[in-house]
Amino acid sequence: TMKLKNIGLEPNTHLTCTNVKKEEVVDALQTCRDAGVKNIVALRGDPPIGQEKWEATDESFKCALDLVKFIRKEHGDFFNIAVAGYPEGHPDAILPTSQTFDELSQAEQSRCRIAPDGSLHVCNDAKYAEELAYLKAKVDAGSDIIITQMFFDCSTFAAFVQAARKIGISVPIIPGIMVLQSAAGFKKMTNFCNTRVPPTLAKQVDACGDNEQQIKQLGIELGVQMGKELIAQGVEGLHFYTLNLEKSTLAIIEKLGLTAKDRRKNKKVTYDKPIMTSTTWLGLAAVAAWAYFILLRPNLRR
Repeated sequence: TMKLKNIGLEPNTHLTCTNVKKEEVVDALQTCRDAGVKNIVALRGDPPIGQEKWEATDESFKCALDLVKFIRKEHGDFFNIAVAGYPEGHPDAILPTSQTFDELSQAEQSRCRIAPDGSLHVCNDAKYAEELAYLKAKVDAGSDIIITQMFFDCSTFAAFVQAARKIGISVPIIPGIMVLQSAAGFKKMTNFCNTRVPPTLAKQVDACGDNEQQIKQLGIELGVQMGKELIAQGVEGLHFYTLNLEKSTLAIIEKLGLTAKDRRKNKKVTYDKPIMTSTTWLGLAAVAAWAYFILLRPNLRR
């Protein structure tokens, strides 16, 4: 995080509740404040490697809401706080169902996942309502912006935004786009996150086989397609999960006409400057990743 700040980029420090004690959170926030790093992404975090169930290390931080409340209590409005949103429901809430697809509600069908073994997994409507209520609690506690979990169906994102607005969530909701880099990585990540994969996309990925160039090209084409659909929906930014592999993301940005050169050339475009964000995981046993965050409206709080 400090290295990014020192070279002129605007970092977002990802702060999680995984394997951390209160004093570590205090130290991390003070370090960020002293260095002028104002952007914090507050997350519960995933279970450490080798552990299936998430457990709190410190009773003060059992969830992201606890982090948001603590940050606002200790530091007021100094930090810009982002939290996670889940268009298909939190992975822990996407569970196997004994219902058939036709027995699900229309909303449940739109976010239902077909697992590799053919079973149906879904965050049911009642649980989805609880998820949204929790998201609103995070916003009411002081979150400035929502960045979503990855998804591959833009209509699912649109439905999520509509549902969030309906219960009074008014902060910007930024879609998280996972850029395809390899078939194996794609399947591993979607299985881990319980992500719904549209049948057409699943077939396209399978057709690429182990051809790395083909899967990367598919990733670029999918990223451009999703970017266009989301911009048409009126999103206020795009958040790309690049996983330290930035070339495909930069290709997508070029094809969408969102590079700095494009903005200088076309003064009618009101896009703000791109922000490179580092996911510096505090206490999370995971590989650090890069994300590329482009604001499409210049009035977002920075």
